[in-house]
Amino acid sequence: MTIAKMLEAVQPDGNEVTLADADSWMQGRTMYGGMSALIAYTAALRAFPDLPPLRAAQIAFVAPVSDRFSARAETVRRGRNVAQIRSELLVDGKVALTAYWLFGETREPNAVHPAARPENWPGSPDENEMVAVDAAPSFLKGNYEVRRAQEFSGPGEPVVRRWIRLKHGEELDPLSRLVLIGDTLPPGAMRAMQRQGPLSSINWSFNVLDTEPQTTDGWWLTENASDHADNGYSSERLRLWNADGKQMLAGMQSVAIFG
Repeated sequence: MTIAKMLEAVQPDGNEVTLADADSWMQGRTMYGGMSALIAYTAALRAFPDLPPLRAAQIAFVAPVSDRFSARAETVRRGRNVAQIRSELLVDGKVALTAYWLFGETREPNAVHPAARPENWPGSPDENEMVAVDAAPSFLKGNYEVRRAQEFSGPGEPVVRRWIRLKHGEELDPLSRLVLIGDTLPPGAMRAMQRQGPLSSINWSFNVLDTEPQTTDGWWLTENASDHADNGYSSERLRLWNADGKQMLAGMQSVAIFG
């Protein structure tokens, strides 16, 4: 089943739906954050189909999202150039995810400052070895190809960087695909953990740097880095580049670190 076909059931009318093939996108007892965010984004688009391009988002992962949920969306404010939309996913009548989307028309630029290329360029995906994902969450095993994009592995600098490619999803529009893949990697803080234990994303905020994101052969370079980890939490910086090193997404995330 294609991702677009799976998303056909999503409607922002508050009625409960059961998402077919959701098992392939689960991460433990909840749906992978990128997919649940994509569902909320899809609900916003279907509620207001004339929106300008997505520019930014703030997403709170409140509780586990299962294959059964209801979705709703509302306009917070809409001006001449910018629309601010809130969408939510509810499980058993309670909010499990709430998202705030900012859409904005393109304007004549008054400031131009391109994002820097990634430091320590790892080379193209073809120059890097495949990463085994046998022990990874089910959403990663079934839906992604992963290649190495940094020299070291194991404990050390709290940075996780990988080349990733969806095995399917070509039918998605470019911005929907960006929402889906932008939260793929585990937090960089996993490299600083003193012992193994569960991790859980609490929120995810991002800015879209290119509203028509494109890449070569479906490959994206993604990086999660911990800016600070202590007291059971990590403040993470999330970035995504295309295969030419042009940054597409700039984000932040709070992660709970258990164990």
